[in-house]
Amino acid sequence: MKQQTILKAFINAFNGMKYFFLHERNGKIQLCVAAAVVALAVGLGVSTTDWIALLVCIAMVLSLEMLNSALEKLSNLVQEDYHPVIKTVKDVAASAVLFASLIAAIIGCIIFLPKIIHLIGQWQ
Repeated sequence: MKQQTILKAFINAFNGMKYFFLHERNGKIQLCVAAAVVALAVGLGVSTTDWIALLVCIAMVLSLEMLNSALEKLSNLVQEDYHPVIKTVKDVAASAVLFASLIAAIIGCIIFLPKIIHLIGQWQ
């Protein structure tokens, strides 16, 4: 088997991202959430450390969602009908996304809530 060039590997990876964001419902949702987080972070002027935490959370959730989507597609190809092992694979992959999303939401609250509460206090 011929090894692909680095350029071809990057092109394939970007094609995967393009497919994910254009064709996967959860990809579109997660991208919108990520954009909202970035906009809120810009608007509130978060620190460099907070930016790092937010970007790691975004990367973690999006990456796990991509893997979850890939596992679902592969599972559906391997086994079209219901199978308990495939169900477990899909459930565990989905729970990884859920867990990462919950942790990301908690980190978002830790970063954003004090800033939002401070802004509300300034308006009163």
